[in-house]
Parts: sequence; structure tokens; C-alpha cells
Amino acid sequence: MRESKGLAVPVDPLVPPPAAGAGLRGGGALKAIAGVGAAASLAWASIRALRHPRIYLPLTWAQVWEIGIASLPLVLVVSMIAGAVTSEQTGYQYSSTLPPWIVGSVITASVVTELGPLSTGLVLVGRVGARIGAELGAMSVTEQIQALRTVGRDPVLYLVLPRVLAALLAVPALVILADAGGMLAGWAVALVRVPVTTSEFAAGARAYFRPFVLYFSLIKGAVFGVSIAFVACVAGLRASGGAAGVGRATTTSVVVATVLMMVWDLFLARLLRVFG
Repeated sequence: MRESKGLAVPVDPLVPPPAAGAGLRGGGALKAIAGVGAAASLAWASIRALRHPRIYLPLTWAQVWEIGIASLPLVLVVSMIAGAVTSEQTGYQYSSTLPPWIVGSVITASVVTELGPLSTGLVLVGRVGARIGAELGAMSVTEQIQALRTVGRDPVLYLVLPRVLAALLAVPALVILADAGGMLAGWAVALVRVPVTTSEFAAGARAYFRPFVLYFSLIKGAVFGVSIAFVACVAGLRASGGAAGVGRATTTSVVVATVLMMVWDLFLARLLRVFG
């Protein structure tokens, strides 16, 4: 709460004063703490907004197209390149000393558990995270967010929740397609560059594959998608200072989402060790 002429005026937790901590020693730490607090407030507001599906569901399907379908070509290209490179390196490292079927096992393990989800997440950080941060940042600096509140519309319900839910729905589907594309490219390169047959490649893939591996890939996709969209929304809503503020929000979206995705990747790897 902030006191103004004897009256208590609530401070918006989603958009704290842009100069918080400026000019003080340790101002960077104060800004980071303020960002964490804003993220927690936005998460709680998003949970409360789930009570109004008739409003956010139509907007969510529109965002599913933007996040999922529109990103599919680039996701497939990147995942297929990653699968092809993995196949090339695997054949070079192992084919002369190990049985040929090991190529299919290594490619399956690399693509499904790591390269598929991670390459999809990195593509979406640059394509989706930056776009959401810039969109909401532009709306924030031009006071469109305040205009929504003035007319009685909740920005979380109309702007944040549809994007986060769309990422939750679309990114796991993208990850599955990325896994398939990476394995297909790895198989094609293995046939050409490595002395391995289709039956040997398939035998190696079956030797590694377990149902939880696919679930693990989907879990990664869901966690990465929600993290990317949510971080971008927080950064965009906190933007201030005109065009420079929009640029900062976009940069923050990409950098923080990338680091957070790597941290999640580290922690989720333990999940595979426990249940895999």
C-alpha cells in the first residue's frame, strides 16, 4: 500500500515502479527481488483467472495457432538438423568399435530425451518469447494495459492466461513432432553415412525406448512452454520507458527464459534417473 494525502492507494504488484532500487547500492538485487515478487503475483492472478473459461478459452485457441502451428516449420528444420548432426557424430565415434545397432539407440536417447525438447524450447524462446515480451511491452508503455483496467477488463484474463495455456497445449505437441523429425533425419543420415541398415537402426531404437522416455519428453515440453510464455508475460507487463523499455522487455524475455529452461533441464534430468 502507498499513502497519498492520508488515503491508502494499492500498488499494482504486476507493474512495480520502474525506478525501484535505482541509484541505490544493490539496486540490481532489489530489481531481481521485485521481479520475483511480480512473477509470484502474476502466477496467483493467473490461477484465480481460471474461473472464467468462457473468456480465455477462445483467446487461447487463437494463441495455439500463433505458438504452435506457426512455429512448426522452424521447429522441424532445427530438430532435423540436430538429429542429422547427432547421427553423423555417433557414426564417427562409435560405428568402428561397437555394434551398428548402437547408432539407433544413441540417436533415440539423444533426440527424445534432450535434443527434441531443447531445440523446440530454444526456437520458441526466440520466436514466441521475444514476440510476447515485445507485444505486452508495447501495450504497457503505450498505456493499453491501463486502458483495459479502466474499462473493467482484467489484463491477466485477456492477455496472460491465454498465452500461458496455449504454450502448455502447443509445445508438447511440437516436441513430439520435433522428436519424430530428429529421429527421421538421424535415420536417413545413418543410412547414408554410417554402415547401418534400417533393421539395425530400429533394433537399437527399440533397445533404448521405454514408455516413460516419451512421457519425459512431453513433461519437458510442457514445462519449457509454460516457462517461456510466463517469463515473457512478466517482462512485458513490467516494461516502461518507451521504445527502450520494449527492447529491454524483449531482451529480458529471451535471456531469462533461456536460463530458466536450462535450469529446468538440469532438474528434470534427475526425474529421468528416478523413473526411467
